[in-house]
Amino acid sequence: MYRSEIPGYVVLKDGTVYQGFGFAAPGRVFGEIVFNTGMTGYQEVITDPSYYGQMVTFTYPMNGNYGAADHLLESGAVHSRAIVVREAKNTNYNRTCPDAWVEWLHHQGVTGVGGVDTRALTRRIRAHGAMTACVAAGPDLKVNDLLEETRAYPSLSGRDLVRAVTCSEPYVVATSGARYHVVAFDYGMKRSILKNLLEVGCRVTVVPAAFTPRQVLELEPDGVFLSNGPGDPAPVEYAVASLRGLLGQVPVFGICLGHQLMALAVGFSTYKLKFGHRGINHPVKNYLKDAIEITSQNHGFAVAPPGGRPDSGTGVIWLPSTRATWSSSRTSVRYRSATST
Repeated sequence: MYRSEIPGYVVLKDGTVYQGFGFAAPGRVFGEIVFNTGMTGYQEVITDPSYYGQMVTFTYPMNGNYGAADHLLESGAVHSRAIVVREAKNTNYNRTCPDAWVEWLHHQGVTGVGGVDTRALTRRIRAHGAMTACVAAGPDLKVNDLLEETRAYPSLSGRDLVRAVTCSEPYVVATSGARYHVVAFDYGMKRSILKNLLEVGCRVTVVPAAFTPRQVLELEPDGVFLSNGPGDPAPVEYAVASLRGLLGQVPVFGICLGHQLMALAVGFSTYKLKFGHRGINHPVKNYLKDAIEITSQNHGFAVAPPGGRPDSGTGVIWLPSTRATWSSSRTSVRYRSATST
């Protein structure tokens, strides 16, 4: 087990403090603290743009045992700038992973705190909700000062984080023999999503989040894909306005943040989950197949079901497809015009 003599602290906004040892890059990182229940995939997690503005607590006790590698990256940067673990390993036991984990984190400027009772921290987040926190490692840290700065740090809710992770210019990715042309809105899209679209025969034009309906339709797509992304969908008003101009013009499908933005575009609402869904082992009930499916999820907001009526008052019918079995949130929804047959 890797261990250092550098002091490390996790300071929650409610005043709870967890002490451990610092590793990787020294520093102080502020943001929303969340937990991920996956047993593997730690490098994919922290390079997922959906974690921008957040710090991840890994519930699986060992972190870093198989090392790190470029082929595991979900983007070109680390977006969770701090992590909290029980046991850190600076090894690379998998032959496909040439880099040792702690050294890779240090090179990327990620601050880590290890030796923490992550079970207690996770239970705290489950009981009181995801909250603003500070993950700090280094000498001469004063907990009271860290707490004061944490309480002054802005909440994730109500902030547009998409602008920080979307691409700046459109680009095309394709393989030979592509059958469909898909325009993908990049709200913070993972590389694995793009890879999946290519594998099913799509030529993908990736566009920035602020692309207009006219710009999209000029590309003559067979369909439009709305990607995953970080944070609260409500303040991303420009994306919602753009989607309203596309619905009914071309088939549209979305995941994660894209799914939530589509709900806002047709007149439904979203809300913040208490502590979110983050892991690779989340069961959902598929109503179309009458089956339970195990899914990978990463989101802190959800689509609110309509109260008492299946439409949003805008002529769009709500047709839920799947539901998370333990939180009852709707994980996928189909929409249909109220006037269609």
